[in-house]
Amino acid sequence: MAELIAPQSRLKTSFRAAMAEFAAEGRGGPEDGTGIGNDIRSLDAGEDFTAFVQRIRDEALEEAPRRAGWVPCTTLWLVDGDEYLGRIAIRHRLTPVLIEIGGHIGYDVRPSARRRGYATAMLRDALPIAHRLGIDPALIMCDLDNTASRKVIEHNGGVLQDELNGKLRYWVPTS
Repeated sequence: MAELIAPQSRLKTSFRAAMAEFAAEGRGGPEDGTGIGNDIRSLDAGEDFTAFVQRIRDEALEEAPRRAGWVPCTTLWLVDGDEYLGRIAIRHRLTPVLIEIGGHIGYDVRPSARRRGYATAMLRDALPIAHRLGIDPALIMCDLDNTASRKVIEHNGGVLQDELNGKLRYWVPTS
């Protein structure tokens, strides 16, 4: 049964296999500023997996070092046993950039696990966590042409605010 957990080193093999699936889709290049893109580049650069996992876990802490303009972020992995299925990132607050691109919550499901309802369940299970972080409602975005993600957001109560720069911006209640 799939569940959201804090990132764990024991998932190294499955996580790396998932990153290879994303890379095969063209993710991870220098222009890919997404969480998955950053993860692929970090691991390709030789970052130790245990240190990688700890860094991701530490990003939720207010005092953790981070890039300029980045906010604390709680990242959770969706797993079924030892199989990594996807991730969801909950940004603790919005910046002017996140209001236009990114929002409070972003998620990815590995290509081989798509179309099984995992994204909808992952977002559903993450919304109470966002609420405990003081986020209500959550701003969640998807590309204009991403019908699957749009359905995930709408199934979780998302109300469309507008379209900006090719992104649909939704507000989703967390309580």
